[in-house]
Amino acid sequence: MFQHCLICTDFSDGLHRLTDFVPDLASSGLKRIVFLHIISVWQDGRGSRIDEEQIAAAKERLSAALTSVPEGVEVKVEVALGRPVEKILRAVETHQIDVVFVGTPIRSLLEEKILGSTSAALTKLMSTPLIVLRPELITTYTREELSLRCRHLWRYLLIPYNDGKAARYLIERIKEYAKKQPEKHLKQCMLVWVVSDGLREKVLTTHRLQEAQKKLESVKAELEALGLEVNTEVRQGNPLLEILNAALYFDISAIAIATDRQPDWLELAVPCFARDLLRRSWFPVLFFSADRQN
Repeated sequence: MFQHCLICTDFSDGLHRLTDFVPDLASSGLKRIVFLHIISVWQDGRGSRIDEEQIAAAKERLSAALTSVPEGVEVKVEVALGRPVEKILRAVETHQIDVVFVGTPIRSLLEEKILGSTSAALTKLMSTPLIVLRPELITTYTREELSLRCRHLWRYLLIPYNDGKAARYLIERIKEYAKKQPEKHLKQCMLVWVVSDGLREKVLTTHRLQEAQKKLESVKAELEALGLEVNTEVRQGNPLLEILNAALYFDISAIAIATDRQPDWLELAVPCFARDLLRRSWFPVLFFSADRQN
């Protein structure tokens, strides 16, 4: 599905463990793998201070990635100085990256606003997809579990769908990747439409459920035409909870979502399903920003 990835780690997120699993990452279709660690440069009266020992230590810590590189795969280790978001955006452009790995702990929107979040900033600044992995899981996987995870990063995607602009954009992106992939690393999709349970009229609710299933069948046909195995399900209830429950039930690799950007001043007042899922899901989340189209 993807071929050029950037794996960003601050060594507290667990993503540096992936340096031991380059062959497994390659088996998921990746041909260029760049590991990036960013050291913030603090300012004093004399200007920026650069700790050369810290740089050398970071490169040494990531050097395992260079020891078992499969034929036809390019692996690089970089340690940059500066602001994380700026350095990540530059690395994406320099290495022609098509997916960025970030490790982000589960946080509320308020915590994100107070403490800051590199991944949240990236969703607003670039069109390149993000795969968000939880440090709480990556750090506790056994080597066997992590090896399997790396080999099946996007084999089976759960796709929340409601026929809106962002949902249609996501489907078109999935179709693009399905057409381009030389090998079938993306094999299966699970389309889930959640009808909110706020409707009082039973007849109206039944009609919406039927319409949702009809539209899902149409999207299913589009994806099946590209050789993907597709399942569908219509649920009723709270969209966020129902999607997370569906992820528990089905044997998925990641949840794929897309969103339109909201103005910063509106985020605290108006809920955004995709960003709430990005903050709360324990499952890996493959995130596309529909407002940052190329």
